Amino acid sequence: MAYVDGFLLAVPLENLAAYRRIARKAGKIWIEHGALSYVESKAEDTPRGKLTSFPRAVKLKGDETVVLAWITYRNRRHRDAVVKKVMQDPRMKKIMENEAMPFDGRRMIFGGFTTMLELSASQDSDPRDDG
Repeated sequence: MAYVDGFLLAVPLENLAAYRRIARKAGKIWIEHGALSYVESKAEDTPRGKLTSFPRAVKLKGDETVVLAWITYRNRRHRDAVVKKVMQDPRMKKIMENEAMPFDGRRMIFGGFTTMLELSASQDSDPRDDG
């Protein structure tokens, strides 16, 4: 069953180019070590809700945008193996030690998820579907 690491964060608009540059470097490392996909998305239509919303979740400030990112793997074991390799990769260590992070990591939300349903135009699959 597929596994997804998800990330939600606020990035200052003036830092988007720097964020994209770092994300591209990191994403290439993740893919090289076996991740199936690496996606970074910038908010376009994320209204501020009365109780909850993407902007509220990251305590979005006026000069920031929400970024939603995810990395996909075959399963949790595959994810754990890929993350271990990524964190040991000297290029990733260099990014983490030498790059000024262009966002406030304290407001980043992240977690791992087991896929329970996946549909696409070419195929659909539900592990609980009997047929």
